[in-house]
Amino acid sequence: MKLYYKYFLFIFVLAFTIEAAAQTTIWRDIHKVKKKETIFGIAKDYGVSIQELLDANPEMKQEGYELKKGSWIFVPFAKGNDKKAEIKPTTITTNTPKPQKSVAAPVSNVIRIGVMLPLHNNDGDGKRMVEYYRGLLLALEQMKAEGINTDVHAWNVPIDADIRTTLSEQNAANLDIIFGPLYSNQVKHLGDFCTKNGIKMVIPFSIESKEASVNPNIFQVYQDNFRLNKKAIACFFERFQKTHQPIFINCNDNDSQVGNFTSELRKNLERAKIPYKLTSINTPQVDFAKNFSTSKPNVIVINSEKSPYLNKVFAKLDSLKRTNPGIAISMYGYNEWFMYQEYNLANYFKYGVYIPSTYYYNKAARKTEALEKLYQSKFGEPMRNTYIPRFAIIGYDQAQFFVRGLKNKGKNFKGNSTDVKYAPLQTHYNFERYGSGGYINNHFQLVHFKADQTMENLVY
Repeated sequence: MKLYYKYFLFIFVLAFTIEAAAQTTIWRDIHKVKKKETIFGIAKDYGVSIQELLDANPEMKQEGYELKKGSWIFVPFAKGNDKKAEIKPTTITTNTPKPQKSVAAPVSNVIRIGVMLPLHNNDGDGKRMVEYYRGLLLALEQMKAEGINTDVHAWNVPIDADIRTTLSEQNAANLDIIFGPLYSNQVKHLGDFCTKNGIKMVIPFSIESKEASVNPNIFQVYQDNFRLNKKAIACFFERFQKTHQPIFINCNDNDSQVGNFTSELRKNLERAKIPYKLTSINTPQVDFAKNFSTSKPNVIVINSEKSPYLNKVFAKLDSLKRTNPGIAISMYGYNEWFMYQEYNLANYFKYGVYIPSTYYYNKAARKTEALEKLYQSKFGEPMRNTYIPRFAIIGYDQAQFFVRGLKNKGKNFKGNSTDVKYAPLQTHYNFERYGSGGYINNHFQLVHFKADQTMENLVY
């Protein structure tokens, strides 16, 4: 059977300029300016007024603005026109992102996708969401060869927006799935809207909200800290309670975000009558060494996720190993340590670091390398390596998982990994029912840096 592809693409590029004050924003296209083109000519070609074009690109109103070859500008829908009727299928090419005509797929064969996130370049949230959205678009583009038809609508929904304004857009109620929002105060309105219209809703990032436990249409990708800490503690016991001596190192980090985890772990050890040692990053080396067992392996937990404190601990352990080379040491860490992996990798292997996590980014994997190269070729810049997890890969993985799931199961898709033939590059997905409501991703793993310079993922 011949399959057709319909794909409405919004390409985000370097010259990304959207006013955060906008309550909701939707564009027809993005245009790369050619030599000798004028604002008048571009407006005429797209059937919009000069004022509409200027309103969509506020920087063009600034004194001294010049339309330059290679610049990117947003093209709005003409006022009064039916936005849905105006949509044209498009495709990406490396050399030019100009829309190309293709055969439209039957409406019944299209998965209608909404993205409601702060898609702007004004702060860190906006930049991360732009990268996420770019990854999502790359996934949809790669699925086109399989005949998976998609119709994408994206809205800029900043932190101060009333999402109900976005939901009043005529295309919103016709969607099959919505990715968003980013902010907790927008979840209830969006969740109620999705329930009313039979739309699946993916909360793509960590968020404080109880809606997932009561709304059957919600998929919550990231677990709350309480659930994560509980799993991390259970993994610690399963891995170390019978074989290792626990040692807690106080880093005197007053701004640490991991105090709840370390205090709960200590309480659980005490309830299980498992002895542990307490020391400090400032303890003299002679006294510091007395806390370590020479007869069985030691596992270290520090009460800071930050790099400076981790480096100080490594320095003390290096000194300890020089005087006591036979001491066996492992470390139990945090997601944030992935950010320091490139320059601390040797220490991670040396001290057998374990990181409990819901994700792992393997930079050396061929599929990951290919995606990073594709991203840079399409958008003219690399993925930001300071984003952990990698936001473009989050968007890519989530689009692959949920679009394929809807393709295979339609309205009956409940987030079961067996229903989706896709191996995620960063975060694995396997959703379970959350209370009497929706679904939460139950995946959890330990990433282990082994002494033989290899790594393993221990899935729980």
